[in-house]
Amino acid sequence: MPRVVGVTETGSRQLVAGRIRRWLHVLREDLCTLRVDPLPPSVWVRWLAHGVVCLTALVIALAGTAEFMDGGDLGFGPAFALAAAQGGATVLALWRPIPAWWLSIGAMVVGAVALHGEVTVPDGSGFTWPWTVSGIIAHLFVLLLVGLRVPTRVSAEVLAITALVTYVLQGLWGASHYQSTGVVAVCLSAVVVVLGTALRGRREARAELGRQTTLTAEERARRTLLEERSRIARELHDVVAHHMSVISIQAQVAPHLVENPSEELRENLDGIRQNALEALTELRRVLGVLRAEHPDRVHESDDPATGTAPHAPQPTLDRLDALVENTRAAGLSVRVDVRGVRRPLPSGVELSAYRIVQEALSNVLRHAPGATASVALVHYVHGVDVRVVNSRPTRSVPSSPGAGHGLLGMRERAAMLGGTLRAGPHPDGGYEVAAYLPTAPPGAPDQVTDSKDGTA
Repeated sequence: MPRVVGVTETGSRQLVAGRIRRWLHVLREDLCTLRVDPLPPSVWVRWLAHGVVCLTALVIALAGTAEFMDGGDLGFGPAFALAAAQGGATVLALWRPIPAWWLSIGAMVVGAVALHGEVTVPDGSGFTWPWTVSGIIAHLFVLLLVGLRVPTRVSAEVLAITALVTYVLQGLWGASHYQSTGVVAVCLSAVVVVLGTALRGRREARAELGRQTTLTAEERARRTLLEERSRIARELHDVVAHHMSVISIQAQVAPHLVENPSEELRENLDGIRQNALEALTELRRVLGVLRAEHPDRVHESDDPATGTAPHAPQPTLDRLDALVENTRAAGLSVRVDVRGVRRPLPSGVELSAYRIVQEALSNVLRHAPGATASVALVHYVHGVDVRVVNSRPTRSVPSSPGAGHGLLGMRERAAMLGGTLRAGPHPDGGYEVAAYLPTAPPGAPDQVTDSKDGTA
């Protein structure tokens, strides 16, 4: 039985020793530091705070020197050094509060030891010990700045050590013929530390409230955007998709309503149906992007039902021939000229080049009846040049209900890739759309790759 008791006592001592070591390690990490903690700008106006503290330090240094010389009978040199250390601690606390606290408590201890037994007034009426009046004021300034900048745990440690040092000097060592200032100094120090900690907590709470307010506003704006996009998607689906579906069905049924329809009529109706189906596919892709919560993270393999892009890949320049044939079927004469070696291009460049040609040809169909168009693609080493030119229209231009978003969309696509786009009248009376889409950083030398001509 005694052996069991001995083992238990040994384990308890080891546990206590381990806790003491951890506490000492935390204490060393908190107080043995030279880190910089500048005065936060939200506490006061910075220049005003610095000016007040510097003026206070000067008053402390002058008053402390007189106090040490008159009450403690110290020479000017030691008296000024101790008073300057106390005043300097208040200035140092503006940037390094923990080192400033060490300087203040050290000046207090050295002054208390130097003045012990050196009281010149027998009844102690003009002498305070272990804290002098100037020393208390300086230390209170330091503790306030410590409480404003360091965690609450560190502020409590600083206050506890201040009380412990004061108790050792006044309570255990003591001196004769002095006015006790230990209790007053500790009480005032506790009040100042609590005040500084409260102000620091209030400042942090306001900062956190500001962050939460910002996050809430951003989340509200994001939800509003998602709701608006969902509303647009619903309207597109309910109105545009319905009409496109009706067009597709009517184009499919129309040949059966005519006796012996001609082959040309069948081809035109089939083209109308095919265009309607492709428009529905593109509309589903747009609806998927609109309904996606994070459209910038959409993957081509995702399902449109989930609010992302459909399975069909985005069109590239490989589908340019199909686009041109479709445009020719609509009655527009198009000539294609491709120069340079076809190289793998980034998906954004491929899609933008295709969309620019598609939109330019659509504009020719709408705004230049009877004109002819030419599409020129030049593949460079570091980019691709896209040019669509149409001749002067041969018939009057009908009014168009469009809002002019086509050119804006083309410009945005080119600018997004760091390219350029220009659109305007051609010298022969037609219209020209020219874009350069780079695949390399700006400033890289560019040249046409091994030139090859192709006409479709």
